[in-house]
Amino acid sequence: PSEPNLHFPETSILIISAPKGKPRMWNVGVYIALTIAIFGAIIAVAAAAVVFVIRLKRKEKPNLSSIDSDMELQQLGFSVRKAASDKKVSFEGSQEGLDHVHLTPRKGLLELYTIEELKKATEDFNPGNQIEGKVYHGRLNGKNMAIKLIKTEHVSNVEVRLFSDATHQHPNIIRLLGTCVTEGSSSFLVFEYAKNGSLKDWLHGGLAMKNQFIASCYCFLTWKQRLRISRDVAVALQYMHQVMNPSYIHRNIKSKNIFLDEDFNAKVGDFGIRNSSVEDETKYPDVSTNPATRNLGYLAPEYLHQGVVSPAVDIFAFGVVLLEILSGKTPITRPDNKGGTNVWLSEKIKAILVSENKDELRQWMDCALGENYWFDTALTMANLARACTEEDPCLRPNAGEIVEKLSRLMDESPEDEHMLICESSCKPLVNSSTNNSSE
Repeated sequence: PSEPNLHFPETSILIISAPKGKPRMWNVGVYIALTIAIFGAIIAVAAAAVVFVIRLKRKEKPNLSSIDSDMELQQLGFSVRKAASDKKVSFEGSQEGLDHVHLTPRKGLLELYTIEELKKATEDFNPGNQIEGKVYHGRLNGKNMAIKLIKTEHVSNVEVRLFSDATHQHPNIIRLLGTCVTEGSSSFLVFEYAKNGSLKDWLHGGLAMKNQFIASCYCFLTWKQRLRISRDVAVALQYMHQVMNPSYIHRNIKSKNIFLDEDFNAKVGDFGIRNSSVEDETKYPDVSTNPATRNLGYLAPEYLHQGVVSPAVDIFAFGVVLLEILSGKTPITRPDNKGGTNVWLSEKIKAILVSENKDELRQWMDCALGENYWFDTALTMANLARACTEEDPCLRPNAGEIVEKLSRLMDESPEDEHMLICESSCKPLVNSSTNNSSE
């Protein structure tokens, strides 16, 4: 067969030639310029994307430093962690009166002691090492310690966050070093050793005094020491009430539970009696079953009669401790004769201040002080204690106000320990503006 007649249309080809007199290299320059422009655009887009991502991350990422600071202010912590530093760190709180407080970093976890170690530390719980009751002095690996015998079932009741925070240890709260939990009915809590015993030992005498566990050669507390101890306890309460979150109500503040180290710094403890940790006021179901009912002189009326628990309960007890420090007397004085009535320290001071009899106040002061105290300062402290023991809890000062008042008294006190009584003849015994202890 014959081949088909294929017809191809003519194709026009346009040939562009460089202008006459110009080199062919001009088109290379165009390519380079286009490449540079495209590359620059890519860089600009990439830079904009990076900026956008950075801004997005900043919005999503929280400020860790501010969170850490808030957490440190609000709580001691609920778990035991390792501390990163051995140096003292400033307590950066906004609460007044805490500026001078330093929290000391802890090292390591709570110790888990064996019964063999505690027997070795106490020489098999030798009576000669008994401080008082079920508390023994021990020494292990060169470290002094106070060892408290408790029922095994009560170990879980101990508020570890109050006595032992592995990150920062408050200087006015006794430190829990460790525990010894046995398979039997008895176990042990191991606390730091308070070289100078309890405040009760110094004010009222006690087994620790008789057994010569108190290291100091002085037989009574000086005026300056009493003022500092009062402030230390108030600082501990301020920390528990206004810094810890949730706030901690001790509910067993008394001179027996205030301990003195070798420099007579006060530390609050209670050797493991369960207390209350609440944010709002609550009702304690049965006050009569609480161990604290054995200490009626320290109990606020609303707690004793209605079982109401609030920070004001601790403030009332602190007021009673303050009266003990001033007078050297116990919270309740038993009558010498059978027909007499008990004298409550919190009621006695109100009667003295209302009478405006300065001689009666002088006679009420601890005779161990002699004349080595400032009358005006003692009068201010007595009025502060009266405000703390008001019947109405709303009229009592808070811990921060107490710290502020006592700190100012310390700053105004002269350095000389051996001073005669100094008073202003025109100053009344009762301050008219003490309902909040501002004066």
